[in-house]
Amino acid sequence: MKILLVGASGTLGRAVAAELGARHDIVTAARGGGGVRMDLADASSIASALATVGMVDAIVSAAGHVAFAPMLEMTDAQWQLGLDEKLMGQVRLALLGVPHLRDGGSITLVTGVLSTEPIRLGASAALVNGALEAFVRSAAVELPRGLRINAVSPGVLVESMDAYAPFFRGFEPVTAARAALGFARSVEGADTGKTYRIA
Repeated sequence: MKILLVGASGTLGRAVAAELGARHDIVTAARGGGGVRMDLADASSIASALATVGMVDAIVSAAGHVAFAPMLEMTDAQWQLGLDEKLMGQVRLALLGVPHLRDGGSITLVTGVLSTEPIRLGASAALVNGALEAFVRSAAVELPRGLRINAVSPGVLVESMDAYAPFFRGFEPVTAARAALGFARSVEGADTGKTYRIA
């Protein structure tokens, strides 16, 4: 398969590239580099990157930022970061990607454990992740041509614990390689409308 992988330069993205790249042709995209430049917060950037890549069998996203801060102290800009990039960026990627997918192709988005396991300072991530999972369930009902859509919801990554440990006390981290298996299930499997929880 020819797979467009967005967020390929990040910790999770590199693991997904290693997992799927063993069997498929990966076209990488990232805001700061990669094979194709793409900024999820910019619809025109997404459209331009998709036009450059052409037809693919799968679109995979391992990208999106959110702010971690006390809920009652968060600024509009902090809320907007997660809404513009991780939520609507991935929704736009899915919607704009449909014409670039071959019949029977798939879309895989990334959410995260905070959709079901809230923590202090994580309200933005919980909001965005939960909304993405609801979108995936709904989009699966409407996608044409046998297209599929799923989400992967990994726990906090082992490789990211240096930065995120204070937020995730008591959580058992998962390796990026283990999280990448959820993306393989989505791309190479038959499910649609599902969220794979990797814990």
